[in-house]
Amino acid sequence: MTLAAGPTAETDPRVALHRLRAEVAKAVVGQDAIVTGLLIGLLCRGHVLLEGVPGVAKTLLVRSFAAALDLDMKRLQFTPDLMPGDVTGSLVYDPHGAAFTFRQGPVFTNLLLADEINRTPPKTQSALLEVMEERQVSVEGSPRALPEPFLVIATQNPVEYEGTYPLPEAQLDRFLLKLAVPLPSRDDELGVLRAHHQGFNPRDLAAAGIRPVATAADLAAAREAVGQVGVVDMVLGYIVDLCRATRSSPSLELGASPRGATALLGAAKAWAWISGREYVTPDDVKAVSRSTLRHRVRLRPEAELEGVTVDQILDAVLGTVPTPR
Repeated sequence: MTLAAGPTAETDPRVALHRLRAEVAKAVVGQDAIVTGLLIGLLCRGHVLLEGVPGVAKTLLVRSFAAALDLDMKRLQFTPDLMPGDVTGSLVYDPHGAAFTFRQGPVFTNLLLADEINRTPPKTQSALLEVMEERQVSVEGSPRALPEPFLVIATQNPVEYEGTYPLPEAQLDRFLLKLAVPLPSRDDELGVLRAHHQGFNPRDLAAAGIRPVATAADLAAAREAVGQVGVVDMVLGYIVDLCRATRSSPSLELGASPRGATALLGAAKAWAWISGREYVTPDDVKAVSRSTLRHRVRLRPEAELEGVTVDQILDAVLGTVPTPR
């Protein structure tokens, strides 16, 4: 009897996806954690909300990520006058054929960058609900499937609220992760300036040397591997206890739903796999809990007036719920 050989460095999808970090770093400095979050979104088939001030390379990050994975990417700037058909596509009359034909919208891509998603009215925001949940667009009752893989990466500015429309809870809940894109450290910012001084052009990724380092087959194999990651009942119970603790927090008027618990489970499995383990530990759950739950809970007004933040509440929950050993 011969034993099946394990994956080699050339065939292991984990190795291929790890190469992506170094590739993206050619264009984006100091955002490795955000790249990992985007990977978790792809592995879990979950969408990602990026929150950060202008100028921290959110768009460049997504473009570099798509180039390193050889995925199609489209950017859609959300504005107050954007209509649902501008997002999903619409029927257009063809005078030559005397019939209506469907013109695809920008959602028909692998990575959709929904830039400043909170600047468009709720009617247009809701056009993304079916897209994000069902991965299809319904036109005149006929569903049209989106490409696979498909991921919505939305951005919003955390400090400018004039002329914005807060995302409804139902839509926020469709995002697997909410990632806070930080300002770079002094050393990283120096690296950015050196790169620009030496001629780096953020609009020319090919000149920056970014090449595809993983394929759709790698991603499919990685998703299958993540699905096989083991989780014992003790860790499942820990995830449930964390989510239930948010519902009883006196500082929160809305806690994490059962969908939040399933999202936390999926993200923890992907984190464990990326970290090289075939099982989930409580530390894996803790590592992704803030990014998975921070947009699924809502502060009470009195807590906001006191300057309390959602992340502080989640830190308190993580500190009070007993960690299984």
